[in-house]
Amino acid sequence: MTSPPAMRGVRGFARREWGPLYATVRAALITRRWRAVPLTLAAVALTALCHLAQNQTLGWGYGAVSALGSVRAEDPLWLALLRTPLSVFVPALHLPVWGALAQVLLVFGIAEITLGRARTLIVVYVCTLAGTLYARIGIALGPGGPLGLPAADARVVDTGPSAAVVGLAICVCWRFGARWTGALVVAAMVVEVIVKPNLAGKEHLAAIAAAMALCALPALWRHQLRGAGGRSGVPPIRSWNLRRGRSQRRSWR
Repeated sequence: MTSPPAMRGVRGFARREWGPLYATVRAALITRRWRAVPLTLAAVALTALCHLAQNQTLGWGYGAVSALGSVRAEDPLWLALLRTPLSVFVPALHLPVWGALAQVLLVFGIAEITLGRARTLIVVYVCTLAGTLYARIGIALGPGGPLGLPAADARVVDTGPSAAVVGLAICVCWRFGARWTGALVVAAMVVEVIVKPNLAGKEHLAAIAAAMALCALPALWRHQLRGAGGRSGVPPIRSWNLRRGRSQRRSWR
């Protein structure tokens, strides 16, 4: 029995959009199981530990987590930079912790398999840092413009993995040529800012900009190296290529 044309079209779109990504993740999980995502499992455990510590009844855990991982725009910049690495794993108090755990497990896991541990960490911290720095710029601009923020946001505790998750999603989509999925992520973040123009939503846009810059840098680097190699005779070195997934399309059936 043949499938209707509409169903065949959907399947074809799924193969083109997610086929290489699915094949890569599936092969890694089948062959290596949990050993494929040690960074992700550690991140999930650290996020859960921070949640338990800041919600325990004696109160010392909240103070310790705040001192080590809570970032506010009103804090000195050097202190915010020191706290930024741990802030990724401190769930927001006003959001359910299972949401943060699910984001870390799914998106960090896919990124660790497809981008590698070192590149995943680079994207996580660059995108989180972009959000941290944007908060200061937005408050300096004031609430009058589309990129500005009210002065009260300087006291908002700015933690959680959401900016890192958005950045990782963009980089994974770029590497595997999942243009529609990447566009959907960007559109969702833009709609979020339009509907609720708060600090978190605008930081997600800053994370997207940082992730796109990370994706574009290798192409610019290769272009410059080709030019330098052509002039000097030195062969160009290999750079970080986030779009190798195109060569894997035929492996998914």
